[in-house]
Amino acid sequence: MALCRGTTIVAEASSPSFDCVLRAWRAHEAELQGFLARQLTDRDAADDVLQDVFVKALRQGKGFCDLDSPRAWLFQVARNALIDAARARRPSADLPEGIPAPAPEERAAVDELDGCIARNLPLLEHVDRDILQACDLGGQTVRAYAVEQGIGLPAAKSRLLRARQRLRESVIAHCGVRFDPGGQVCCHVPQDQR
Repeated sequence: MALCRGTTIVAEASSPSFDCVLRAWRAHEAELQGFLARQLTDRDAADDVLQDVFVKALRQGKGFCDLDSPRAWLFQVARNALIDAARARRPSADLPEGIPAPAPEERAAVDELDGCIARNLPLLEHVDRDILQACDLGGQTVRAYAVEQGIGLPAAKSRLLRARQRLRESVIAHCGVRFDPGGQVCCHVPQDQR
């Protein structure tokens, strides 16, 4: 298979990562080509997919050289390309005009509290607001938060628990939240409707 001669690839041709990709490519190209030829009945389509896999490997640059198994990566990319090609070949039809859009799904009552939470979060003390924004809204782990703040994990867990409780109390007080017999949020009255 001839190598791409595009400006992006030529610019990368002098880098050590290019050499790494080229070595792996030469070692596995024939095997990849055979795999793709068996999967696709059209030889030209198989060559196109093979070329796409090569370009993706080049785009990985140094990241490709750091792979534990370049062969496995190349075959995974080839399999993904086959799936994409199959999806592109699936027949599709345009929908006729006049079909009504599906009705929006009704959100659970607890999900409707997002606006109320956003209004109540600034009312909390800085330490409560900080841990809630970091862990509950920002996705940071409690362990990472504890390390960042220089406190122990048990202290961080306690801080988060207390902050959640204070936010809950604030939301209940300011948003008219009501609970069903099972203790789940059943409804609330938005502030603009009170």
